[in-house]
Amino acid sequence: MIIIDSRSSTPIYQQIVDGIKENILKGIIQPGDRLPSVREMSSMITANPNTVSRAYSELERQKVIETIRGKGTYVTSNYKPKVEEERMEILKEDIKKIVVEAHYMGLKKDDLVKLMDEIFNNLDGTQLTSTNNIEKK
Repeated sequence: MIIIDSRSSTPIYQQIVDGIKENILKGIIQPGDRLPSVREMSSMITANPNTVSRAYSELERQKVIETIRGKGTYVTSNYKPKVEEERMEILKEDIKKIVVEAHYMGLKKDDLVKLMDEIFNNLDGTQLTSTNNIEKK
């Protein structure tokens, strides 16, 4: 299920992209699975069909999904991640913001590494640790 936050500063189409990618990582959506049509998805999440279409187009550009004319849109079964320089720079900036914010919260590098491990494990469907294990300052 994709949850859209209309008050978020993140554009709705990007929230859809992120939600679908997260569901694939968690195994909720499997490679080869059919996605709802643009109209079906727009009614499910109460978003404009053009917004959903934009999200699907971005996912297709990234080769996460593929549309087969007359059959529907499917999660790519042979997806191979690749590093795109522009997206890598955005990721680095996002991580930098997180590190600065964590510093001002009193978190140490080890605390951030534990958080990253926890997030990776949650996305893989396993639970290893809890944020309660982080030393509160």
